[in-house]
Amino acid sequence: MSNLKVFRVRGGRATEIPGASVGVERELQSLIEANMEAMLGIRFLASEYTTGRHRGRIDSLGLDENGTPVIVEYKRSLDQNVTNQALSYLSWLHDHHHEFESLVKEKLGTEAADAIDWSNPRLVCIAGNFTHHDTVAIEMIGRRIDLVSYRVFDDVLTLQLVASVAGAAARTRGKAPAASRVSSAISPKSVQQYLDESPKDLQDLYAELDEVLLSHGDVQKEPQLHYIAYRRIKNVATVRVQPRNRMLVVNLKLDPDTVELEEGFSRDVRGLGCLGIKDGVEVRIRSRDDLARAGELIRQSVDMG
Repeated sequence: MSNLKVFRVRGGRATEIPGASVGVERELQSLIEANMEAMLGIRFLASEYTTGRHRGRIDSLGLDENGTPVIVEYKRSLDQNVTNQALSYLSWLHDHHHEFESLVKEKLGTEAADAIDWSNPRLVCIAGNFTHHDTVAIEMIGRRIDLVSYRVFDDVLTLQLVASVAGAAARTRGKAPAASRVSSAISPKSVQQYLDESPKDLQDLYAELDEVLLSHGDVQKEPQLHYIAYRRIKNVATVRVQPRNRMLVVNLKLDPDTVELEEGFSRDVRGLGCLGIKDGVEVRIRSRDDLARAGELIRQSVDMG
């Protein structure tokens, strides 16, 4: 985060505000837990969760926007092995599906518990800073890991995604259903299967959309079962493929009240319970012209992420 500078501007004069770490680690943890969904797109489940025979306490447990279990670990300043600590708790998570599902059911309800995606659990490590070795090491681990650095400027907290790895499971997820408890005989098609079965022109259109989304800085691509998620710290877009209708359905993290909606092209999906981003704007892309029209909306959604 050393490259991030914050200035207070008064009367045309800029004064730099020095960044700092929190005084104690627990202060950082409490702040993020109280605002986890707004800050990270993760629904908070539990704090200081005891792992029994694994002899540890998970700083925070949560469930992200895609229904994926998340372990969050914090360090006040430099990483100090926060990544290794989080990885050790991942083994507990793999052995305690039922316990985690019970926790989700208690906190978020049966529907959320039934929709948990166990294919690629996520680790989020939050610290004042990370070394170059940290960012290289997570590439070799093969797990889904986000390194997020923070800085405090007076009453402003900044979060920056320093590095992110999708994990091995995400690279193969399109080949098999993510919901492991659903038998292969009744499992729904994955978004990758829909894409593979699409006409060539729709596949080409998706490739162009994919290029547009990934052209925005540090946006990451993570295929889920029903949609492809594009995110920074939080999802900025989710894409579904509808071969029968020969179109791509893109959900964007935008306030519908700020967008001039166009019938047949964009709509308000708040409260509709749709797949992907649920409380934003849905855009239907059937052609390159539609993709061009959607360009500014996509940019706005990415900027908000």
